[in-house]
Amino acid sequence: MCLIPFLLTAFVAGCGGGSDNNSIGPGLVAAVAPIVTSSNPADAATAVSINRKITAIFSKAMAPATITMATFTVTTGPGATPVSGAVTLDVTNNTAIFTPTSNLAVNTQFTATITTGAQDAGGVALASNFAWTFTTGATLLDNTAPTVTSTNPADAATGVPVNRKITAIFDEAMDPATITTATFTVTTGPGATPVSGTVTYIGTTAIFTPASNLAASTSYKATITTGVTDLAVPANALAANRVWTFTTADTALAIAKGPVPVVLGTAGNYVILAKAGISSTGTTAIVGDIGLSPAAESYITGFSQARDATNVFATSSLVTGKIYAADMAPPTPSNLTTAISNMETAFTDAAGRSLPDVTELGAGDISGMTLVPGLYKWGTGVSITSAGVTLSGGANDVWIFQIAQDLTVGNGAIITLSGGAQAKNIFWQVAGQATLGTTSDFKGIILSKTLISLNTGAKMSGRALAQTAVTLNANAVTQPAP
Repeated sequence: MCLIPFLLTAFVAGCGGGSDNNSIGPGLVAAVAPIVTSSNPADAATAVSINRKITAIFSKAMAPATITMATFTVTTGPGATPVSGAVTLDVTNNTAIFTPTSNLAVNTQFTATITTGAQDAGGVALASNFAWTFTTGATLLDNTAPTVTSTNPADAATGVPVNRKITAIFDEAMDPATITTATFTVTTGPGATPVSGTVTYIGTTAIFTPASNLAASTSYKATITTGVTDLAVPANALAANRVWTFTTADTALAIAKGPVPVVLGTAGNYVILAKAGISSTGTTAIVGDIGLSPAAESYITGFSQARDATNVFATSSLVTGKIYAADMAPPTPSNLTTAISNMETAFTDAAGRSLPDVTELGAGDISGMTLVPGLYKWGTGVSITSAGVTLSGGANDVWIFQIAQDLTVGNGAIITLSGGAQAKNIFWQVAGQATLGTTSDFKGIILSKTLISLNTGAKMSGRALAQTAVTLNANAVTQPAP
């Protein structure tokens, strides 16, 4: 029997006997090749520190024997001169790590390659080589200790759901092999009783997943120790343990509905983040920081921005916040490289969530519906007409919308939140383009593979995170409440 969660105004059969695109014959299913989901440094990154490791994250568990100096190479120059080093695999986080024997050359472009000799645990190889480039800066060494920039739950938070993960975001990429249950702990009670769980690392975010629900109305302490280090060689450790406490909700409010939130990492520091360009016409009002990388500041147009004296950021009368671009002074280039990598990882995370609660709702037209928390999936585009759509749920509930093509929000359409639902917990993963129609009122975080376009007078409470460009036309864009 196939059970579909109750929708307040819509009920659809979300499972059944559809064809399997991976089928190759009766009883046979084609093996899915592993892919590299993100790298650090990211492709085309600039101003990269010369004393650092290079990493690549895979989509699935890999065979350690196939992750070697022969399958993970770093080269430089016209003759592809190999960089000497050592290669390891962090099996917990599916991350290959290349550690150079000595510092990289300054102001030099390098090419990193994962070859088809890399295989998953089942012996299936990459379908093609994965290569990316990065360029070192003039800065000689990274001697700066990493820091934890934010945690979820926040320190002293109350009313925390008992069925959520605990996360900590760092200000730079960390060595995943040092993010473990020994360096990230959660305890409770006077005797600091340890909470059983697992620890993983995605982008710049450490994630503690309890083995079972936490107790209701209970105080907990989370700790990140100085055992965690960044990717520098030699490594820089956290200067001091980072400790924070939180208290879970009472029994009546303890369970959060919907999937686990998508981890944004440092991409969540920006209300608008793009790779190719950010443009504005008309009187736009943005609340929050905006960032662009690897494109330069010249591709941020229509803001009449001016750099501050340090050249680290720019300001504009249209932005209540700061403007960052890849060609600004350090640490902006490396910060943006990390944020872009985190954005790409977040897109992959959202797109890869399995076991949707509802599929192909309304054949892609969800206008006029009221949707409860959950994971929704479409193999088509999604449209919302002027009838709008309502998302009904509590303050800790989560919605993830997986959209295989475009998201089109019609003129005057309103995304209404009811029951305490919050924009920060709504994720629109769009494989195509996202378009917000004239005077529409949108809520949520858009993770777009391509363009995000806001037409004249459209409003957005959330974040616009685009892997190409963001275009604005007399819009109001406000980052969601924390």
